[in-house]
Amino acid sequence: MISQNLQEQQPKPPFPEQQQEVPGLESQMNPKPDYGENSYRGSGKLQGKAAIITGGDSGIGRAVALAFAREGADVLIAYLNEEPDAEETVRIVEKEGRKCVAIAGDIQQEAQCQQIVERAQSEFGKIDILVNNAAFQMTRESLDEISSEEFDRTFKTNIYAMFYLCKAAVPHMQPGSAIINTASINAAEPKPKLLAYSATKAAIVNFTGGLAQLLAEKGIRVNAVAPGPVWTPLIPATMPNEQVTQFGQQYPMKRPAQPAELAPVYVLLASSEASYVSGAVIPVTGGQPVLP
Repeated sequence: MISQNLQEQQPKPPFPEQQQEVPGLESQMNPKPDYGENSYRGSGKLQGKAAIITGGDSGIGRAVALAFAREGADVLIAYLNEEPDAEETVRIVEKEGRKCVAIAGDIQQEAQCQQIVERAQSEFGKIDILVNNAAFQMTRESLDEISSEEFDRTFKTNIYAMFYLCKAAVPHMQPGSAIINTASINAAEPKPKLLAYSATKAAIVNFTGGLAQLLAEKGIRVNAVAPGPVWTPLIPATMPNEQVTQFGQQYPMKRPAQPAELAPVYVLLASSEASYVSGAVIPVTGGQPVLP
């Protein structure tokens, strides 16, 4: 749960101009994202659980890691190479008295995904929650600008890795476990300048619905969260300054979400309070309707 109303406290565009190299660092952003350190209050919803979170070093992943820890879970965070951000996530989780394991590597590779699952099983003795959150995107003005390598990387990071991780983790998951995938409003409202990314997010929604049905008899729930704009390192690392400075302005709340505003939805979907919720896609879009 969030201890106070964050809506009016969060920064709104215009933001300062800022550019970073992919994948970006939260520590270099201005303003710094709010991941809930001063606002999230746990209530034991995930006591004794063990979770894997990809992209857990920053952004939504860090906010979810902190929230899970304050709800009583140990976490393994997987990340590409953002060591300073990963160290900060480990610090805040361990500050809550929970175990945090950090593992670097490229989840485009199936072997890396298998290693993540094996490490979690070794460290925790079980896997209760898998959060497939890591993503790659690039903003392109035309089809000619998208290389085959970039298109391949987008799909391998966003959807292939999800398949690899689910396939490796499910044999270790017991009834009552949960898989949560990060989709996007772009699955329903594809952005032309995020062509490959939007396509992967639509694939994630479809994958979520199919996997939920496939795993229902095992008692494993599968859901997705579909954020609108969220202030994370992906933004200054993959968008031009004119988009960064006005990021989120076109949405009804006139601003992007902060990662802290996403975390409670992941907590709900991971908890037994969502025991009959599976195959769902939960929009968190700042007032932008997502209609079937």
